[in-house]
Amino acid sequence: MKWILCTSFLFITFFNFSYAQTSKPNFIIIFTDDQGYGDLGIFGHPTIKTPNLDQMAMEGQKWTNFYVAANVCTPSRSAIMTGRLPVRTGMYSNSRRVLFPDSDGGLPSSENTIATLLKTSGYATKAIGKWHLGHLPPYLPTSHGFDSYFGIPYSNDMDRVNDVDAKEAFASPQPQYFNVPLMRDTEIVERPADQTTITKRYTEEAVKYIQENKDQPFFIYLAHSLPHVPLFASNAFLGKSDRGLYGDVIEEIDWSVGEIVNTLKKEGLDNNTYIVFTSDNGPWLVYNEQGGSSGGLFGGKGTSYEGGVRVPTVIWGPGNVKPGVVSKIGSTLDLLPTFCSLSNTKVPNDRVYDGFDLSPVLAGEDKSPRNEMFYYHGDRLFAVRKGDYKLYFYQNNPLGYPEKIEKLDTLQLFHLSHDPSERFNIASENSQIIEEIQALVNGHQSNMTFGTTQLEKRIEN
Repeated sequence: MKWILCTSFLFITFFNFSYAQTSKPNFIIIFTDDQGYGDLGIFGHPTIKTPNLDQMAMEGQKWTNFYVAANVCTPSRSAIMTGRLPVRTGMYSNSRRVLFPDSDGGLPSSENTIATLLKTSGYATKAIGKWHLGHLPPYLPTSHGFDSYFGIPYSNDMDRVNDVDAKEAFASPQPQYFNVPLMRDTEIVERPADQTTITKRYTEEAVKYIQENKDQPFFIYLAHSLPHVPLFASNAFLGKSDRGLYGDVIEEIDWSVGEIVNTLKKEGLDNNTYIVFTSDNGPWLVYNEQGGSSGGLFGGKGTSYEGGVRVPTVIWGPGNVKPGVVSKIGSTLDLLPTFCSLSNTKVPNDRVYDGFDLSPVLAGEDKSPRNEMFYYHGDRLFAVRKGDYKLYFYQNNPLGYPEKIEKLDTLQLFHLSHDPSERFNIASENSQIIEEIQALVNGHQSNMTFGTTQLEKRIEN
């Protein structure tokens, strides 16, 4: 009898171990809008309380040199979805830097997204929240590999009603001031969307999807519409933060993260799920107190200074992600190849990808495959980072006003590990480093084919 019980125990143990090793992991991306590098407790904010994200960072990895591929919404979102620089996919422009409600373009159907590729490996896929890669049917999430979609298809400040003063609309926002649509799949189900409950409803949608798909691998892309202005929070969070309304918004997003993690634990999925929490670009500094903080970095949204493109990032996966602080370079461009590697999903070799597989770093390796970043502003290569050094070819107003962009007469160089605030130009004494970066640029540009811009197409009246 003892032998039989022992044999049964060993069989069950082996079965569970084999299942854990062979079952495909789940992936969740939580993507906030305009959240600055310094807007989480774990990243140093003194008054915004983010206990759930802080706990995730302690259980997982806090990435301190993690970048988006563009400093505004649309091109940044195209990069996280495709693993390709926006200039390759046509999701760039020097005049209309994002898509608008009158835009007639979007992410081309020829592009592979994370969802498109994971579908080939049997994944259920769900997009929730802000899309901003085209609001017309050919460009919506359901046309790009997602089984279903629930969210606002572009920025929450668009479709502002004309009879409300702009200053009043943003200073004291009401949902009716912004006639943005809430969509389910391809249909509008609410307009204007009640943005006071939007974070709560996005969260409920994610929790429900986890519960309904717990028996198969799934990918959830949860792109919060906030803290992009106008700012909204539900009644349960209004007035709760010491940071004011902006802090209320962040603390509700932190609550949302906690709900998702708790659901994974309740369903027994936490040990087979990766969560990546990050932001689409830096804070919108022109909105003063309604905008966020770049912490110790210079600049914000709309610039390719560090405050515009280096974003707070936490990667969590109990048993799969080795806890620690990662100061190596990573990017949202890397998520597509990383997820495909972790799920044994084939990535087609018919195009150039700009991402790297970060799975060894997640498992604990000390060296990242990424050692450089190319910072595009529209079609202009604004700056390049190689290792610790960042070389600038252009300058911009630190608030991101596009008309302020000027080509530098003399290049500027900064050592980002020593000087993350980019205060000390060390170009004059580092000619060799500059030559090395310029050689890197020459190689990069020789392999660059620009896609036809999608952002300048407008719907004809």
